[in-house]
Amino acid sequence: MNARERMLAAINHQPVDRVPTDIWATGEVVEKLVASLGADWAAALHIDGMGGTGARYIGPALPAVAEGEGSDMWGIRTRRQAYGTGVYYEQCAWPLAEATTIDDLERYPWPQAEWFDYSEMRAGAARARETQAVQCGYMAPFYYHNLLRGLEQSLIDPLDDPDFTRHLLGRLADAFYGYHRRMFEACDGLIDVAQVTDDYGSQTGPLISLAVFREFYRPHLTRFIDLCKEFGIKVFHHDDGAIRTFIPDLIAMGIDILNPIQHVCPGMELDGLKRDFGAALCFHGGIDNQRVLPFGTPEEVRAEVRLNIDTLAADGTGYILAPCHALQPVTPVENIVAMYDEALVYGGR
Repeated sequence: MNARERMLAAINHQPVDRVPTDIWATGEVVEKLVASLGADWAAALHIDGMGGTGARYIGPALPAVAEGEGSDMWGIRTRRQAYGTGVYYEQCAWPLAEATTIDDLERYPWPQAEWFDYSEMRAGAARARETQAVQCGYMAPFYYHNLLRGLEQSLIDPLDDPDFTRHLLGRLADAFYGYHRRMFEACDGLIDVAQVTDDYGSQTGPLISLAVFREFYRPHLTRFIDLCKEFGIKVFHHDDGAIRTFIPDLIAMGIDILNPIQHVCPGMELDGLKRDFGAALCFHGGIDNQRVLPFGTPEEVRAEVRLNIDTLAADGTGYILAPCHALQPVTPVENIVAMYDEALVYGGR
């Protein structure tokens, strides 16, 4: 099998020659891998990964920012923050933080589908699918509610002003939907996977109740998932933390792939997830990125890989091995090598 065949077989619960692999990593980690393994580090580690395609932004000029800051089409601003071992661009401005009325929301310049050039997407997708599964799109209403309003205020909104919240989420969802429909139309038949995703979980439990999710967010996710299904696209859902109570709803809505599988969180135990949801879901991730990968020994990493394969791929399929979030700069290269070497050898037994 090549990478594309292996990845799609796992997603579709078909037999694989070995467990497929993927990677998320910070720029600093990539630099270390290049220095250690060379420019073809991903091939050296036998990482299957996914290819991608996207539309080119041609919309209004982005807001001017100070040196070390960034901005995007939503008006979300970030500032470079160094943490000693690595650098992140942390959010420093929330464009709708001060909005209080629906009129305020209507004055906001919501992104438009016309702000993008879709003309080169199809050729890019065709090139990518020669060797890899093709991923395109990212729709995340709860997460972007957080980014536009600030996390605390976005958690208060549904309880404090339901009508305001419904209007905000409706406009947000329309912006996502129009842009993604145009991308999917441009690449009809060439996209394998799209992200309909969010972040409802903390380390110990959900950030919002299931009732709030069902009333305010589920209708928009359902609309996005239905759009993907219209084009024959599998749905990848990323959701950090302890989100087990949401999984039955997510399955009923139609997600196909669940990431990142933080099995150290309550309710996210590997055997229970595979037993209860393995027939419906392909699991993506799973390798502990909070303790084992950054601070464990190579042999502990190998044991973690075997545990995930034995459990999440107990039936020989339905699992894509990857770290349970982006590899951080404190992660030793030898642990990364151990993860993918064990996946190659043990995952193909």
